[in-house]
Amino acid sequence: MKRYSVSRVLAAMSIAMLVGCGGSSGSSRDMVPTVSLDIISSAPDQVSGGDVRIALRGDDAALSSLSLRLNGESASTEAMVPGEGVLEGLVSGLTLGENLLEVVHARHGVLASQTLENHPITGPMFSGAQQYPFVCMTVHQLGIQPLVDEGATEGFPVLDDADNVIGYSRDCSIEPYIEYWYRTTANTYAPLPQDGSRPADLAMTTLMDGREVDFIVRWERGTINRFIYSYAMLATLDEANENPGALDADLWNGRLLYRFQGGVGIGHSQGRVDRDRRALHPEVLGLGYAIAYSTGNRTGEHYNLELGAETALMVKEHFIKRYGAPLYTVGLGASGGGIQQYMYAQNAPGLIDAGVPVQTYTDMVTQTIHIGDCELLEHYMDVTDADNAKWHTTTNRSWLVGLHATDNVPDPLAPAKQMLNDLAGTNYGIAPGSTECIESWRGLTPLALNPHFGSVREQQKMEPASLMSDVRWTHTDDLVNIYGRDETGHARSLFDNVGVQYGLQALLDGNITAEEFLDLNAQVGGWKHPSEMVQEGFPFIGSMGDVQADPSRFDPWSRRNMNLSADDTPAPRTEGDLQAMNAAYDSGMVFQGHADIPLIDWRPYLEEVLDMHNVHQSFAVRQRMLDAVGHHDNQVIWFTDARGTEDNAFDQTPMALAVIDEWMANIRENPDLSMAENKPAAAVDSCFDNDGALIAAGSEVWSGILDQQSSGDCTATFPLYTTSRVVAGAPIQGDFFKCALKPLETALTDGTYGSWEPDASQIARLEAIFPQGVCDFSQPDVGRP
Repeated sequence: MKRYSVSRVLAAMSIAMLVGCGGSSGSSRDMVPTVSLDIISSAPDQVSGGDVRIALRGDDAALSSLSLRLNGESASTEAMVPGEGVLEGLVSGLTLGENLLEVVHARHGVLASQTLENHPITGPMFSGAQQYPFVCMTVHQLGIQPLVDEGATEGFPVLDDADNVIGYSRDCSIEPYIEYWYRTTANTYAPLPQDGSRPADLAMTTLMDGREVDFIVRWERGTINRFIYSYAMLATLDEANENPGALDADLWNGRLLYRFQGGVGIGHSQGRVDRDRRALHPEVLGLGYAIAYSTGNRTGEHYNLELGAETALMVKEHFIKRYGAPLYTVGLGASGGGIQQYMYAQNAPGLIDAGVPVQTYTDMVTQTIHIGDCELLEHYMDVTDADNAKWHTTTNRSWLVGLHATDNVPDPLAPAKQMLNDLAGTNYGIAPGSTECIESWRGLTPLALNPHFGSVREQQKMEPASLMSDVRWTHTDDLVNIYGRDETGHARSLFDNVGVQYGLQALLDGNITAEEFLDLNAQVGGWKHPSEMVQEGFPFIGSMGDVQADPSRFDPWSRRNMNLSADDTPAPRTEGDLQAMNAAYDSGMVFQGHADIPLIDWRPYLEEVLDMHNVHQSFAVRQRMLDAVGHHDNQVIWFTDARGTEDNAFDQTPMALAVIDEWMANIRENPDLSMAENKPAAAVDSCFDNDGALIAAGSEVWSGILDQQSSGDCTATFPLYTTSRVVAGAPIQGDFFKCALKPLETALTDGTYGSWEPDASQIARLEAIFPQGVCDFSQPDVGRP
């Protein structure tokens, strides 16, 4: 597992200096002074953009006699700001690659040195070859043409004022710029007037220190690592009118919030900026926090979290260059924004010091394990076993998919199935409601696996148009730097269902018969290799009119890309690529339970509406932490009831940020105490009602989920569901890309099948379905290095 280190405030990068004792008879002026050099803005090998923020520490007499030398040449110290025993500021003029920075004393020569590795502001640092084609979004998002890249003959066309093409951009860069906005009394944002007047509808806000100030925001935007970044912080009307861009930090409370964002994307786009709720999150800005944000940390644009970590490191680095090191950095974000906090705590220690992951998952790549089963199982129930009345009752479908199923959320394609049954003579099984697979995950398998299915905004502007025709729209190709390519030229694939006994728990519970279990596993099949896949049908491509003309166009399951069998021979399963699985672990794309920072994992309870952020994920994360380090002292799980509410849920994040702030203050004041010992009283497992009022809190409220104890108060209040792989016998962690296999003869005697004792013909059927054996989840993931 790769880990990308970053400076944690100041201490980690301190470089030991020469110290001279002189001797008992020597003059004090002959003693070599003690001076330290701190690299504040980044790790020494992760500098970007040609400058670095440093601090020189020592007594004032020594500091007054120092100069800097960069690559053998004198470096300016004019930007160094003196403090008590410290000089701090920027050193500019670094060249690409290695640079030698030396601290030179007028009398004693070089007292300290540090090798710095400087990278382009466009990246990369460590994420490997950059993805092309890459569609620029600065015009769409900011109204700004990107800079022309010297020598580029294709890419995103850059236009002059007359809309003539003057060149092409491959890196989508713009120069940074600052605007001033304000919060209105109608709770919206508006540009601050250019004439210097005070808006009549300017809102006020109260800082954490009690000051009431104008809600005016200094908003900087630009590009770092090819993505659009944003820094936002409160500013004064005087600065905006008299000294724009002065970067006055008087209203900053010293805390930096890095705002991560979710979604599912597969690359090739610079991405979109979410202004109001992310980049300019008003409840956070209004307290005096600074907010850093980047489209490169929006998983709706890509899910390469190696690239995401690199981007966040660079964005934070340049924030520190402008304002200095924050008191601490706290993460906030939902879904993929929650995943990023766990992943970067694991892979880039020091990037964030605490986090509030909301509606998170363990990681993205292990979600594809069971979500990749969704269409396979829905197809079996809708088509292969359509005559089985069990699958016409919506709730019964949970027996196979594990996820929640309810009639309260109608299947949007049930009328289309009925129409085709009536007009085209098809035989689709129809359940009136939906599973979470239908409501929330339909289309995610083709998005992740099908190289023909995908697009991004503004791609039609790329020149030549053929640039986009060669894109393989898959998650694995988006991460080809990590997974590599197989012999077909396609990115290596992770999905594997060899040996998986679908519906095993349903068999043990008596919900399906032995014959149904055998038929399910014989017919469920798997996914074709990407090189064999074709374009999707309706509802992904085309219309119902197309379906009426050609009923075969109806394919909500992506069956055209499945491995199915037309006769009684078991349908082939899919075997994943072990190299890809190994790479997913080695690159840190899998959360393995290492996240040693305070974390409040908050989740609105949305199971009743089949929201994709199923709540068992918080406990899958916790179990991985328990497996890795034996405790979860730094993780707190909060649920808020959203059942029966129109606005989803009471927002518990302001409370979470306040608790995090108290927790971080305790850590600063008591550095020798453990994470658990520094917890404030409210940093405890809890659940809340629709209005955010506490239902229960304490160490036992979630009992019965990861242990054999009776249900705790929160466990009893909020039902949890599982996944298709848990139904098939896997543990809650959900981190088995490829299960170890045990011989069928072992499974027949070790209790795998409970009280079922298959007869000779059933054993023969099992042997035909599972010629290599069946999953043994007591063994580690075969895909783990």
